[in-house]
Amino acid sequence: MAQRASLKVNTQHLADREREGAVAGLKVALEHLLQASREIVPHEEGTLERSGTTSVDGLKGAVSYDTVYAARQHEELTWRHDPPRSAKYLEGPAVTEWPQMQELIAAQIRRSLR
Repeated sequence: MAQRASLKVNTQHLADREREGAVAGLKVALEHLLQASREIVPHEEGTLERSGTTSVDGLKGAVSYDTVYAARQHEELTWRHDPPRSAKYLEGPAVTEWPQMQELIAAQIRRSLR
């Protein structure tokens, strides 16, 4: 079963250029989250790590890991991993990297208005 985190940017009042910047920012932010999660995803052969990907559809996007054991690896807190690898490999970075992700989105919106 796949494990994923989703993010939706509310842009009701954004003009077209701002929206384009928000979409670009979302892509950058999700790539940042993917990289941060890859640093702590459990790693034995690297299959789970390599399965990580981002997807963006307008202003909705996700980071996902697509193996049959991705969700179980994410949720099983009793399994031991070599540091810095851990369970909650997507949820943890989604929380800790959120301020940086917001900055990345904001920077792309500002860039789109130049």
